[in-house]
Amino acid sequence: APPEEPAPPASEEPAPVDPPDAPGQEKDGEGAVAGNAVEPAPAPKAPPAKPGFRVPRRYEAPLEVITDAKAMRAWSRAHRIAGRRVALVPTMGYLHDGHLSLVRAAMDRADAIVVSIYVNPAQFAAQEDFGTYPRDQDGDLAKLRALGVHAVFQPEGLYAGRAPHGHDEAAAAGGKEKGKAQGTDEKEKEKAAVPNTKGDVPPHETFVTVEELQRGFCSETRPHFFRGVATVVCKLFNICEPDVAVFGKKDYQQWRLIRRMVRDLDFEIDVVGVPLAREPDGLAMSSRNVRLTPQHRKNAVRISEAIALVKEVCELAVVNGTPKDSTHFKGLICQAIANSGGVVDYVDIVEQRTLKPVEWPLRGPIPTTPQVILVAAKYGNVRLLDNVELFGTAD
Repeated sequence: APPEEPAPPASEEPAPVDPPDAPGQEKDGEGAVAGNAVEPAPAPKAPPAKPGFRVPRRYEAPLEVITDAKAMRAWSRAHRIAGRRVALVPTMGYLHDGHLSLVRAAMDRADAIVVSIYVNPAQFAAQEDFGTYPRDQDGDLAKLRALGVHAVFQPEGLYAGRAPHGHDEAAAAGGKEKGKAQGTDEKEKEKAAVPNTKGDVPPHETFVTVEELQRGFCSETRPHFFRGVATVVCKLFNICEPDVAVFGKKDYQQWRLIRRMVRDLDFEIDVVGVPLAREPDGLAMSSRNVRLTPQHRKNAVRISEAIALVKEVCELAVVNGTPKDSTHFKGLICQAIANSGGVVDYVDIVEQRTLKPVEWPLRGPIPTTPQVILVAAKYGNVRLLDNVELFGTAD
């Protein structure tokens, strides 16, 4: 008989490690947790499309809803031990197509995707719309499940002791803080004035500020805002420990501020900015759009029309070498908003990295450093943001 052929050598590649069950996780479907599905063969190695991209290792797992910070951290660490790249998409919920475009961008860059849903009380002043900010937990989970998101981090609260600015997070989540925000229910207002303490726990007192980029623009009318944003994003980064974090550029100042915070505090996180998404008529998508009256909704599109026109004229002027006055163009945008019933908060043309205003000379060519037109305006009681980048995109 012919001699037996030797058995092929065993593979030296270690078996993938599955994330363990972590306490505090709500399981979806049959109770499987992300990572228990069979790991597919790695995708063939290919050059990335652009810096920061790589071919994700696709896998399927039921959506998990995680409410506990320790469980969230354990989930991320387990995936990273398994060799997976983790992406975080921070949101305040009431998801629209703009948010979903951020999720798709995260899926292009990572293997395990977590979306946080948390309405952050630290970025709402006492009389702002924290209690009336739109919420749709069931709808949000359905949209994320359909996209194949692996986890949702939905904490009940992220601040020890009293929530910042005296907000009642539990009441707001149940839709019971409306009286405070609208000023129509005296009993609710009196109740809101009592500090929301959690037993004898000292209040949260550590905040993050980005000294220069937080100045001006949105902070002129909301001076508390960026301290609240930087603090909650820092907390989410420490809890979720992502490799990638994806933000929309609609809140342009916020996106630049977070990139600066990540650089300055040595977070090893790739902060990705995705251009803002627009409705079919051009209005920048926002969770607050649902609160516009039909007439205000119709008129608000004048913002995007005005900045698109200015962008077109500016780029044509650069090609032709025609001098243009930036003050004139800012005035045109302000006039378009005012004529449509809006109230301008700010309109400016600034350098993208520093957000410093750029003045175009009356004589000579327009400077072509990467710039951005920033706009904030109110229609009724709804504050809207929009922007458009000029002359490319700075890192």
